[in-house]
Amino acid sequence: MNDLLPDLDLNLPNPRRDQRVVVAMSGGVDSSTTACLLKHAGYDVVGITLQLYDHGLKIGNAGACCSGKDIYDARLVAEVVGIPHYVLDYESRFRERVIENFADSYLRGITPIPCVQCNQTIKFRDLLATARGLGASALVTGHYARRVLGSHGVELHRAIDLAKDQSYFLFTTTREQLEFLRFPLGDFRKSQTRDYAHRLGLNVQDKPDSQDICFVPNGKYSEVVKKLRPGAYEPGEIVHMDGTVIGRHEGIIHYTIGQRRGLGIGGRKAMDGLSHTDPLYVISLSPETHRVVVGPRSALGTNHVMVGELNWLIGGLDENINLSSSLRVFVKLRSSQEITMGTLYLAGDSVKLILDEMQFGISAGQAAVFYDADAGNRLLGGGWIMRTRKSVEQ
Repeated sequence: MNDLLPDLDLNLPNPRRDQRVVVAMSGGVDSSTTACLLKHAGYDVVGITLQLYDHGLKIGNAGACCSGKDIYDARLVAEVVGIPHYVLDYESRFRERVIENFADSYLRGITPIPCVQCNQTIKFRDLLATARGLGASALVTGHYARRVLGSHGVELHRAIDLAKDQSYFLFTTTREQLEFLRFPLGDFRKSQTRDYAHRLGLNVQDKPDSQDICFVPNGKYSEVVKKLRPGAYEPGEIVHMDGTVIGRHEGIIHYTIGQRRGLGIGGRKAMDGLSHTDPLYVISLSPETHRVVVGPRSALGTNHVMVGELNWLIGGLDENINLSSSLRVFVKLRSSQEITMGTLYLAGDSVKLILDEMQFGISAGQAAVFYDADAGNRLLGGGWIMRTRKSVEQ
């Protein structure tokens, strides 16, 4: 069997038997297989699983991560592999830094990305510090991304398996953190990982991939917001872009930009030429007036995006990149979206992104992640979307 398994090399300076590595074990097939393969490769492996939230928040939420069942699965894998395993209670800090912000964002009409915030504030800051405290030479995760040594130092690249690439969720990683992090699965396809799990006989070999936000029961994020912020949301009007009130809602927390289904309204006959079969979409949300504004899909289009709170993985603007005039990039504006082409213009501490083609359903609070314009694989940096509009200005 050993001849059929890959020999993972983390490019650490000392002999493997002298290199302790901490693996963040979520209880899924990816991190479990990573821990197993590193043990097979001869490293001193320590598994750590994080308890992040009250398990009662997600009763019946299959296909997520970090639940009580996941902690059990991670512990069982560690026993089978023969590595020490620790469960750390990060529940209070996760609630403060991720869940509370999640609820407040929806009340402000913003669509958050808690997985990015978890990586930024919990996994790659707190857990990384814990790994250093244990004398580890690296913190290893099961993310599908590649850490590459380039001419200017360490770089973050998209995974070989682009369908599973998770680099979008890692854009807040700093260069200092990247020096200590390793993502060995970035060189494999997901089908290969499952194959290795089968060969290793892991109990999680057929476990489904995570689909939902870990602390959101069955994808019903509004129920979490209600529990955390009871009475903080108010009903209001559903208004067409032309100003016509066409319905009522029970709170803007039930809506996101670009949403089509579940609006409680049908198509609309109107002076703007829409037929009764034309679908309506959420165009904007107004927390101040408690209004949900809807309109045709064409109204969702934008090619002008302002991006702030930037994080550069290229050493800032002083290396082999210059935004004093403009920079051509590939950009990803949603995790599920294909990369598209655009041009960046420096605007103080922010950047203005002009897209080559109109994009639809882009929301404030989401991330804009920039990749090099040549092959589109190297992650240059990214930031949080502040606002969007239709524009041809440059």
